[in-house]
Amino acid sequence: MPSADRFLTVHRDPHSEEILARGGDSEAHSILERAGFVPVVRLHETYHRTPIGLDKDIETRLVALAVAQLKSAGYHVDCDGSFDTEGRLARYLPLGASVAHLAERLRKATTTGEATDALTELTAPYDGILAAIEQVLYAAADFHDGLGDRADPYTARRLRHLADEHLHVIRTDLAHTRNALADRPAPHPGRTTCTAEVPADERERSAVCACPPPPRAAVPVPPPPPVATTLRR
Repeated sequence: MPSADRFLTVHRDPHSEEILARGGDSEAHSILERAGFVPVVRLHETYHRTPIGLDKDIETRLVALAVAQLKSAGYHVDCDGSFDTEGRLARYLPLGASVAHLAERLRKATTTGEATDALTELTAPYDGILAAIEQVLYAAADFHDGLGDRADPYTARRLRHLADEHLHVIRTDLAHTRNALADRPAPHPGRTTCTAEVPADERERSAVCACPPPPRAAVPVPPPPPVATTLRR
C-alpha cells in the first residue's frame, strides 16, 4: 500500500472559494509550485493554494495541469471532477536534479581530486552554479525595480544584499574548501575502489579481492541487573 505521502487532495474550499491542495511530500510540493501553486505554511501543516486574482478558466487549467503532473509522477490525487484528467504528461528532470547529482558524486568520491571536481562545478567563478545563482538574484532585483508597489524597492535591495553578502560568504567558504582539497591530492582513507584483484600473499583462498573486511558492529553491552533493595528496620 502506498505511503500517506503519496496521497493528495485538491478541492475548492467551500468557505474561501480557494482551490487548496493538501498532502504529499516535498516532490509533490515541487510539482505543485512548478504548476503555479503558492505554498501556505502554518504551525501544524503546509498546504498549497492557487494564486490570487486568476481568471476562473485559467485557474481550472492550472489545477488540471498540476493534477495530471502529480498522477504522472505516481501520486494518488482525490480532486474535484473539473480538475480530473486521464491524460499523463512526460516527465523531465528539473534543473535541480543536475545540481543534486553533484551530491551523489561527492558521496561516491574516493579521492580528493574527485571531490575537487564536483565542488568546482559550484565554485567556478565564471560559469559555476553559485555564479549563476548570483546572476538570478541580480536579475530578480532588476525586475522589482519600478514594478510599482511600495515594497518593491525594498525587495530589490534585499535581493542584491543576498547576492552581495550571504551568497558571497558561501562562495568564499566553498572556494576555500575546494582549493584546499586541490592542494592535497590523495585517496580518501575510508573509501577505496575495489579492483577485484587478490594479492599474492593473501592467506584466505576464498578471497576474491583485496578489500579489507567491513568493520565489526559493536556489540551492545547489556545494562547491569537491578540491585534488590530492602527496607531497613
